[in-house]
Amino acid sequence: MNQLKRILGLVWIALAAAAAYFCIFTFGIPKLMSGKQEDLVFGIIILFILTPLIVLGLGTFGYFSLMGDYDEKDS
Repeated sequence: MNQLKRILGLVWIALAAAAAYFCIFTFGIPKLMSGKQEDLVFGIIILFILTPLIVLGLGTFGYFSLMGDYDEKDS
């Protein structure tokens, strides 16, 4: 079970990278470049608030899982 948790740590880190790419290049930059005010506000929220929260959360969880912090300890 501990090996599975470590492998899933890599999955979480990969999800963090995919979320960063998707949030920046699909939602963030195109919304900033559209020229509409409502898209500009949405783009700023996505780029500067939601993207760091999502990426840091997934990346931190994956890192700790990969390092074995969630392993079951033998008593």
